[in-house]
Amino acid sequence: MLLNLEKPIVFFDLETTGVNVGTDHIVEICLLKVNPDQSTEQLVHRVRPVDADGKTIHIPEFTTAIHGISDADVADKPSFTQLAPEIASFIGDADLAGYNSNKFDVPLLVEEFLRAGLKFDLKSRRLIDVQNIFHKMEQRTLKAAYRFYCGKNLDHAHSADADTMATYEVLMAQLDRYQDSEYTAPDGSVSKPIVNDIEQLSQFTCNSQWADLVGHIGYDKQHREIFNFGKHKGKTLESVFNVEPAYYDWMMKADFPLSTKECITEVWKRRQDKKMQDLKLHFTSKF
Repeated sequence: MLLNLEKPIVFFDLETTGVNVGTDHIVEICLLKVNPDQSTEQLVHRVRPVDADGKTIHIPEFTTAIHGISDADVADKPSFTQLAPEIASFIGDADLAGYNSNKFDVPLLVEEFLRAGLKFDLKSRRLIDVQNIFHKMEQRTLKAAYRFYCGKNLDHAHSADADTMATYEVLMAQLDRYQDSEYTAPDGSVSKPIVNDIEQLSQFTCNSQWADLVGHIGYDKQHREIFNFGKHKGKTLESVFNVEPAYYDWMMKADFPLSTKECITEVWKRRQDKKMQDLKLHFTSKF
């Protein structure tokens, strides 16, 4: 089966210094672009992780043990800031797909672009998380998924190159396997969501209840932004900022991902604009 595409889709995988979106960095990136005519292009880079001052960040030994990339392997490599224009140009307006990408790879990629001073817009892109399809239908790892769906062993797991190609092959096999399969959602509704359509696959694999990229901020039934963590969990951001404005300052200074900070800043600015409008109405009514 071939992917039914209206525009390109980029499958990608990251190897990183760790798993904290707010503080960790990319050390290897592989992008596989699949075009509507089914032709493919690939971009692979090792990346030297650096802090805000441009100083090289140490890759912890425990992560090197997982992906095999050490400080020496990236010592002479460009930083993400140096690579960002090329990566952004390669992706273009493509949709994005990966394995566990909605929870980690996409947020960290956006985080790295923001650190590099580039705005990477997701609003016009569909996101497909192959792991979500797998976990909802079978619940296993990428290595097991590759063996289960493709009938082959995944050699060189935790290599961005091997993992990216495996993710692409797994999605192709999932489309064949589940094209007429029913899925029962937690609310009891039944559908056949695994179809060769990027929009529907994106809807099935994305969490529409998240306002930011990592789930710190969600939506309530009125589609208002709410906290998904901490002492204010379940409360709207606007109501908390009204009674405890210092909470906004604390979040902006803490180690939250930049994408989360962008989200709360939008709410803060919206609140400030509303206060200004109320003041104008108040003075207009008096005079």
